[in-house]
Amino acid sequence: MNDHDIRQHVIDELEFDPRVNAAHIGVAVSNNIVTLTGHVASYLEKLAAEQATRRVKGVYGIAQEIEVRLPSEKKLADDEIAARAAQIVSFDSALPQGVIQATVHQGWVTLTGKVGRYFEKTAAEHAVRKLTGITGVSNKIEVVPAVILTDVKERIDAALKRNAEIETQNIKLQVEDGKVTVKGKVASWHERDIVLSAARSVPSVREIDDQLTLN
Repeated sequence: MNDHDIRQHVIDELEFDPRVNAAHIGVAVSNNIVTLTGHVASYLEKLAAEQATRRVKGVYGIAQEIEVRLPSEKKLADDEIAARAAQIVSFDSALPQGVIQATVHQGWVTLTGKVGRYFEKTAAEHAVRKLTGITGVSNKIEVVPAVILTDVKERIDAALKRNAEIETQNIKLQVEDGKVTVKGKVASWHERDIVLSAARSVPSVREIDDQLTLN
């Protein structure tokens, strides 16, 4: 599929997605890499635009340059957003209590603190993404595993082999001091998410270096 066709398919998918107002989003494609520009009314809409783009066949990468321009009625003071972020994190039963902090500057939320599992780091980010009035999220939470395992690679390999959607021979894993480097080729963004989810789920993983590419 050539760049012109991919661009049109991305535009069509953005217009099809009810979560996205595509009127103010620009799409450019070069060598299967899509650049999204323009502006949207919320951070969730920005993420939805990226998700819609990922669904298009032939998209190998995305440069996300969309700006969040909040309507005046959705703008909140930074301290109010910080209070809501702290509340939503405290209400999430999947997250440890009292260890994650949220600071906010001009609507941009920065998460800090220490957790024991990598999935807790990502869960915290997913929780605050839903908040009204935010313009972006930086996840600086540190993963400090309470359990140190020696068979991290074997556990990830086993999880991938159990999944019928993954061709494990195309995936290469390197593990060193809790850092997992994932290399290889996958057929879709969905497969990529499956591989990374398997790595996030294993105890003692503190960092993931995603070097996967799409066929």
